[in-house]
Amino acid sequence: MTEGTPTPGIHHVTCIASDPQQNMDFWVETLGLRLVKRSINQDDPSTYHFFFADAEGNPGTSMTFFPWENHAQGKVGSGQVSRTAFRVPDGSLDYWEDRFDEYGVDYDDRVERFGETVLPFRDPDGLPVELVAVEIPDDDPTEPWTEFVPEDAAIRGFHSVTLWLADPEPTEDLLQTMGLEEVGTEQAQGDTPGDERTRFAATGTVGKYVDVLPTIEGGRQGHGTVHHVAFQTPTDEDQQSMREAVRNAGLRPTSQIDRHWFRSVYFREFGGILFELATSDPGYDSDEPLDDLGGRLVLPGKFEDRREEIEAGLTDVTIPRPEAAEADD
Repeated sequence: MTEGTPTPGIHHVTCIASDPQQNMDFWVETLGLRLVKRSINQDDPSTYHFFFADAEGNPGTSMTFFPWENHAQGKVGSGQVSRTAFRVPDGSLDYWEDRFDEYGVDYDDRVERFGETVLPFRDPDGLPVELVAVEIPDDDPTEPWTEFVPEDAAIRGFHSVTLWLADPEPTEDLLQTMGLEEVGTEQAQGDTPGDERTRFAATGTVGKYVDVLPTIEGGRQGHGTVHHVAFQTPTDEDQQSMREAVRNAGLRPTSQIDRHWFRSVYFREFGGILFELATSDPGYDSDEPLDDLGGRLVLPGKFEDRREEIEAGLTDVTIPRPEAAEADD
Protein backbone atom coordinates (compact mmCIF):
# COMPACT_ATOMS: atom_id res chain seq x y z
CA MET A 1 0.00 0.00 0.00
CA THR A 2 1.16 3.53 -0.79
CA GLU A 3 1.65 5.53 2.39
CA GLY A 4 0.50 9.12 2.83
CA THR A 5 2.30 11.84 4.78
CA PRO A 6 2.04 10.39 8.33
CA THR A 7 -0.68 11.89 10.50
CA PRO A 8 0.46 13.37 13.84
CA GLY A 9 -2.72 11.98 15.43
CA ILE A 10 -6.36 12.76 16.13
CA HIS A 11 -7.64 16.23 15.18
CA HIS A 12 -11.15 16.04 16.67
CA VAL A 13 -13.89 13.58 17.55
CA THR A 14 -17.53 14.36 16.77
CA CYS A 15 -20.39 12.74 18.71
CA ILE A 16 -24.18 12.76 18.92
CA ALA A 17 -25.89 14.26 21.97
CA SER A 18 -29.51 14.80 22.98
CA ASP A 19 -30.22 17.93 25.04
CA PRO A 20 -27.90 20.83 24.07
CA GLN A 21 -27.91 22.50 27.51
CA GLN A 22 -27.15 19.23 29.29
CA ASN A 23 -24.31 18.61 26.85
CA MET A 24 -22.93 22.12 27.33
CA ASP A 25 -23.09 21.92 31.13
CA PHE A 26 -21.32 18.58 31.31
CA TRP A 27 -18.45 19.22 28.94
CA VAL A 28 -17.77 22.78 30.08
CA GLU A 29 -18.51 22.77 33.80
CA THR A 30 -18.07 19.14 34.86
CA LEU A 31 -15.12 18.26 32.61
CA GLY A 32 -13.65 21.74 32.37
CA LEU A 33 -13.22 22.03 28.62
CA ARG A 34 -13.59 25.38 26.92
CA LEU A 35 -16.43 26.07 24.50
CA VAL A 36 -14.27 27.32 21.61
CA LYS A 37 -16.98 27.41 18.97
CA ARG A 38 -20.77 27.55 19.00
CA SER A 39 -22.06 26.98 15.51
CA ILE A 40 -24.39 24.79 13.45
CA ASN A 41 -24.16 21.48 11.66
CA GLN A 42 -23.33 22.70 8.16
CA ASP A 43 -25.23 19.76 6.64
CA ASP A 44 -28.23 20.30 8.96
CA PRO A 45 -28.39 23.96 10.05
CA SER A 46 -31.36 23.30 12.35
CA THR A 47 -28.88 21.61 14.76
CA TYR A 48 -26.11 23.12 16.86
CA HIS A 49 -22.49 22.10 16.51
CA PHE A 50 -20.55 22.61 19.75
CA PHE A 51 -16.75 22.44 19.94
CA PHE A 52 -15.13 21.84 23.36
CA ALA A 53 -11.34 22.00 23.55
CA ASP A 54 -8.31 23.31 25.42
CA ALA A 55 -7.85 27.03 26.11
CA GLU A 56 -6.73 27.78 22.55
CA GLY A 57 -8.63 25.17 20.53
CA ASN A 58 -5.42 23.48 19.46
CA PRO A 59 -5.54 20.53 17.02
CA GLY A 60 -5.93 17.28 18.92
CA THR A 61 -8.06 18.75 21.72
CA SER A 62 -11.58 19.35 20.38
CA MET A 63 -14.52 17.11 21.22
CA THR A 64 -17.49 18.23 19.16
CA PHE A 65 -21.20 17.44 19.32
CA PHE A 66 -24.33 17.49 17.21
CA PRO A 67 -27.22 17.71 19.74
CA TRP A 68 -29.86 15.98 17.63
CA GLU A 69 -32.68 16.19 20.14
CA ASN A 70 -35.10 13.98 18.17
CA HIS A 71 -32.68 11.11 17.53
CA ALA A 72 -33.04 7.85 19.42
CA GLN A 73 -30.59 6.51 21.99
CA GLY A 74 -27.64 4.85 20.30
CA LYS A 75 -25.76 1.67 21.15
CA VAL A 76 -22.01 1.21 20.82
CA GLY A 77 -21.06 -1.75 18.64
CA SER A 78 -18.96 -3.02 15.79
CA GLY A 79 -18.13 -0.45 13.14
CA GLN A 80 -17.91 2.42 15.64
CA VAL A 81 -15.47 4.39 17.73
CA SER A 82 -16.33 2.70 21.02
CA ARG A 83 -14.27 4.81 23.45
CA THR A 84 -12.72 8.27 23.36
CA ALA A 85 -9.89 8.84 25.84
CA PHE A 86 -8.36 12.12 27.07
CA ARG A 87 -4.99 12.83 28.67
CA VAL A 88 -4.89 14.18 32.23
CA PRO A 89 -1.81 14.85 34.36
CA ASP A 90 -0.29 12.04 36.39
CA GLY A 91 -1.68 11.99 39.92
CA SER A 92 -5.00 13.67 39.03
CA LEU A 93 -7.35 10.68 38.96
CA ASP A 94 -8.21 11.01 42.67
CA TYR A 95 -9.34 14.57 41.91
CA TRP A 96 -11.47 13.32 39.03
CA GLU A 97 -13.13 10.57 41.05
CA ASP A 98 -14.01 13.11 43.74
CA ARG A 99 -15.36 15.48 41.10
CA PHE A 100 -17.40 12.71 39.49
CA ASP A 101 -18.88 11.87 42.91
CA GLU A 102 -19.73 15.54 43.44
CA TYR A 103 -21.40 15.89 40.03
CA GLY A 104 -23.08 12.47 39.98
CA VAL A 105 -21.07 11.16 37.01
CA ASP A 106 -21.35 7.44 36.23
CA TYR A 107 -17.81 5.99 36.33
CA ASP A 108 -16.10 2.60 36.65
CA ASP A 109 -13.10 1.28 38.54
CA ARG A 110 -9.71 2.22 37.17
CA VAL A 111 -7.95 -0.22 34.85
CA GLU A 112 -4.34 -0.58 33.76
CA ARG A 113 -3.68 -0.51 30.03
CA PHE A 114 -0.29 -0.54 28.34
CA GLY A 115 1.30 0.61 31.59
CA GLU A 116 -1.08 3.55 32.07
CA THR A 117 -4.01 4.03 34.47
CA VAL A 118 -7.41 4.59 32.86
CA LEU A 119 -10.59 5.95 34.47
CA PRO A 120 -13.67 5.01 32.38
CA PHE A 121 -16.89 7.04 32.66
CA ARG A 122 -19.95 8.09 30.68
CA ASP A 123 -21.40 11.46 29.78
CA PRO A 124 -25.13 12.18 30.39
CA ASP A 125 -26.08 10.53 27.08
CA GLY A 126 -24.14 7.38 27.96
CA LEU A 127 -21.19 8.17 25.67
CA PRO A 128 -18.21 6.05 26.83
CA VAL A 129 -15.24 8.29 27.70
CA GLU A 130 -11.94 7.68 29.50
CA LEU A 131 -9.31 9.71 31.32
CA VAL A 132 -5.74 8.42 31.06
CA ALA A 133 -3.12 9.65 33.54
CA VAL A 134 0.09 10.59 31.72
CA GLU A 135 3.15 12.72 32.29
CA ILE A 136 2.57 16.07 30.56
CA PRO A 137 5.87 17.43 29.13
CA ASP A 138 6.87 21.05 29.72
CA ASP A 139 6.69 21.75 25.98
CA ASP A 140 3.29 20.11 25.51
CA PRO A 141 1.38 21.67 22.57
CA THR A 142 -1.88 21.95 24.56
CA GLU A 143 -2.93 24.84 26.78
CA PRO A 144 -5.10 23.92 29.80
CA TRP A 145 -8.33 25.82 30.40
CA THR A 146 -8.66 26.39 34.13
CA GLU A 147 -12.01 28.16 34.61
CA PHE A 148 -13.54 25.09 36.30
CA VAL A 149 -10.71 22.56 36.78
CA PRO A 150 -7.22 23.38 38.14
CA GLU A 151 -4.19 23.10 35.87
CA ASP A 152 -2.80 20.08 37.69
CA ALA A 153 -5.92 18.08 36.74
CA ALA A 154 -7.12 19.76 33.53
CA ILE A 155 -7.75 17.68 30.41
CA ARG A 156 -4.88 18.06 27.93
CA GLY A 157 -6.29 16.87 24.63
CA PHE A 158 -6.93 13.40 23.32
CA HIS A 159 -5.07 10.30 24.36
CA SER A 160 -6.70 7.78 22.00
CA VAL A 161 -9.76 6.33 20.38
CA THR A 162 -10.76 2.67 20.46
CA LEU A 163 -12.26 1.15 17.31
CA TRP A 164 -14.58 -1.87 17.52
CA LEU A 165 -14.38 -3.89 14.32
CA ALA A 166 -15.71 -7.23 13.15
CA ASP A 167 -12.65 -7.76 10.93
CA PRO A 168 -9.79 -5.59 12.21
CA GLU A 169 -7.08 -6.56 9.71
CA PRO A 170 -8.01 -4.28 6.76
CA THR A 171 -8.36 -1.29 9.11
CA GLU A 172 -5.07 -2.11 10.82
CA ASP A 173 -3.40 -2.05 7.41
CA LEU A 174 -5.10 1.28 6.67
CA LEU A 175 -3.84 2.80 9.93
CA GLN A 176 -0.31 1.85 8.92
CA THR A 177 -0.90 3.43 5.52
CA MET A 178 -1.86 6.60 7.43
CA GLY A 179 1.48 6.51 9.21
CA LEU A 180 0.56 4.85 12.50
CA GLU A 181 2.82 2.10 13.80
CA GLU A 182 1.71 -0.99 15.70
CA VAL A 183 3.26 -0.67 19.16
CA GLY A 184 1.74 -3.46 21.23
CA THR A 185 -1.03 -5.91 22.03
CA GLU A 186 -2.58 -6.97 25.32
CA GLN A 187 -5.65 -8.72 26.65
CA ALA A 188 -8.62 -6.36 26.71
CA GLN A 189 -10.19 -5.48 30.07
CA GLY A 190 -13.67 -4.39 30.94
CA ASP A 191 -15.26 -3.57 27.61
CA THR A 192 -14.85 -6.87 25.70
CA PRO A 193 -13.12 -9.40 27.96
CA GLY A 194 -11.28 -12.19 26.20
CA ASP A 195 -10.41 -10.14 23.12
CA GLU A 196 -7.00 -8.76 22.29
CA ARG A 197 -6.43 -5.00 22.09
CA THR A 198 -3.90 -3.82 19.48
CA ARG A 199 -2.43 -0.32 19.80
CA PHE A 200 -1.18 1.88 16.98
CA ALA A 201 0.78 5.10 17.53
CA ALA A 202 0.98 8.19 15.32
CA THR A 203 3.95 10.56 15.13
CA GLY A 204 2.62 13.38 17.33
CA THR A 205 2.21 14.05 21.06
CA VAL A 206 -1.55 14.57 21.41
CA GLY A 207 -4.16 12.05 20.30
CA LYS A 208 -1.44 9.76 19.04
CA TYR A 209 -2.98 6.36 19.83
CA VAL A 210 -5.63 4.28 18.08
CA ASP A 211 -6.62 0.99 19.72
CA VAL A 212 -8.37 -1.75 17.77
CA LEU A 213 -10.60 -4.42 19.29
CA PRO A 214 -12.34 -7.24 17.40
CA THR A 215 -16.06 -7.58 18.17
CA ILE A 216 -19.24 -8.59 16.35
CA GLU A 217 -21.49 -6.86 18.89
CA GLY A 218 -24.23 -5.00 17.05
CA GLY A 219 -24.62 -1.25 17.46
CA ARG A 220 -26.63 1.69 16.16
CA GLN A 221 -25.85 5.37 15.80
CA GLY A 222 -27.73 7.76 18.07
CA HIS A 223 -27.39 9.64 21.35
CA GLY A 224 -24.24 8.60 23.19
CA THR A 225 -22.27 7.42 20.16
CA VAL A 226 -19.43 8.81 18.05
CA HIS A 227 -20.35 10.19 14.64
CA HIS A 228 -16.79 10.33 13.24
CA VAL A 229 -13.13 10.70 14.14
CA ALA A 230 -10.89 13.20 12.36
CA PHE A 231 -7.14 12.81 11.92
CA GLN A 232 -4.67 15.64 11.50
CA THR A 233 -3.35 16.37 8.02
CA PRO A 234 -1.82 19.74 8.92
CA THR A 235 -1.40 21.19 5.40
CA ASP A 236 -3.29 20.86 2.13
CA GLU A 237 -0.30 18.99 0.74
CA ASP A 238 -0.36 16.53 3.66
CA GLN A 239 -4.07 16.03 3.14
CA GLN A 240 -3.75 15.45 -0.60
CA SER A 241 -0.97 12.92 0.00
CA MET A 242 -3.13 11.07 2.53
CA ARG A 243 -6.20 11.26 0.28
CA GLU A 244 -4.26 9.63 -2.54
CA ALA A 245 -2.96 6.90 -0.23
CA VAL A 246 -6.47 6.19 1.05
CA ARG A 247 -7.84 6.03 -2.48
CA ASN A 248 -5.02 3.72 -3.57
CA ALA A 249 -5.95 1.46 -0.63
CA GLY A 250 -9.35 0.92 -2.27
CA LEU A 251 -11.47 3.45 -0.36
CA ARG A 252 -13.48 6.38 -1.72
CA PRO A 253 -12.48 9.68 -0.10
CA THR A 254 -14.50 12.81 -0.88
CA SER A 255 -13.03 15.89 -2.47
CA GLN A 256 -11.85 18.55 -0.03
CA ILE A 257 -14.71 20.33 1.76
CA ASP A 258 -14.25 23.75 3.39
CA ARG A 259 -15.46 23.50 7.00
CA HIS A 260 -14.54 27.13 7.77
CA TRP A 261 -12.11 26.34 10.63
CA PHE A 262 -10.36 23.54 8.73
CA ARG A 263 -10.60 21.82 5.37
CA SER A 264 -11.81 18.24 5.36
CA VAL A 265 -11.85 14.99 3.41
CA TYR A 266 -14.17 12.16 4.50
CA PHE A 267 -14.27 8.42 3.87
CA ARG A 268 -15.57 5.27 5.51
CA GLU A 269 -12.82 2.86 6.45
CA PHE A 270 -13.22 -0.86 5.76
CA GLY A 271 -15.23 -1.55 8.93
CA GLY A 272 -17.70 1.28 8.24
CA ILE A 273 -16.36 3.93 10.66
CA LEU A 274 -16.44 7.47 9.23
CA PHE A 275 -12.91 8.92 9.13
CA GLU A 276 -12.08 12.55 8.38
CA LEU A 277 -8.80 14.19 7.41
CA ALA A 278 -8.62 17.77 8.72
CA THR A 279 -6.12 20.58 8.18
CA SER A 280 -4.70 22.62 11.07
CA ASP A 281 -5.68 26.00 9.67
CA PRO A 282 -7.40 28.44 9.64
CA GLY A 283 -8.31 27.39 13.22
CA TYR A 284 -11.04 28.33 15.68
CA ASP A 285 -9.60 31.83 16.24
CA SER A 286 -9.92 32.75 12.56
CA ASP A 287 -13.35 34.35 13.08
CA GLU A 288 -13.34 35.24 16.79
CA PRO A 289 -10.63 36.73 19.03
CA LEU A 290 -8.94 34.11 21.23
CA ASP A 291 -10.38 35.73 24.37
CA ASP A 292 -13.93 35.53 22.97
CA LEU A 293 -13.99 32.00 21.53
CA GLY A 294 -17.47 30.46 21.77
CA GLY A 295 -19.04 33.73 22.81
CA ARG A 296 -21.46 34.01 19.91
CA LEU A 297 -23.24 31.79 17.43
CA VAL A 298 -20.93 31.65 14.41
CA LEU A 299 -22.66 31.01 11.08
CA PRO A 300 -20.12 30.19 8.38
CA GLY A 301 -20.34 31.67 4.89
CA LYS A 302 -23.77 31.50 3.28
CA PHE A 303 -25.48 30.68 6.59
CA GLU A 304 -24.93 34.21 7.94
CA ASP A 305 -27.59 35.50 5.54
CA ARG A 306 -30.08 33.13 7.24
CA ARG A 307 -29.19 34.09 10.82
CA GLU A 308 -32.67 35.17 11.91
CA GLU A 309 -34.27 32.00 10.54
CA ILE A 310 -31.57 29.70 11.95
CA GLU A 311 -31.52 31.29 15.42
CA ALA A 312 -35.31 31.02 15.64
CA GLY A 313 -35.07 27.25 15.16
CA LEU A 314 -32.38 26.60 17.76
CA THR A 315 -32.94 25.91 21.47
CA ASP A 316 -31.64 28.68 23.73
CA VAL A 317 -28.51 27.66 25.66
CA THR A 318 -26.55 29.28 28.48
CA ILE A 319 -22.77 28.89 28.61
CA PRO A 320 -21.68 27.86 32.13
CA ARG A 321 -19.68 30.52 33.97
CA PRO A 322 -17.61 29.91 37.12
CA GLU A 323 -19.27 32.76 39.02
CA ALA A 324 -22.72 31.26 38.30
CA ALA A 325 -21.57 27.83 39.45
CA GLU A 326 -20.21 29.32 42.69
CA ALA A 327 -23.49 31.13 43.31
CA ASP A 328 -25.35 27.83 43.02
CA ASP A 329 -23.15 26.10 45.64
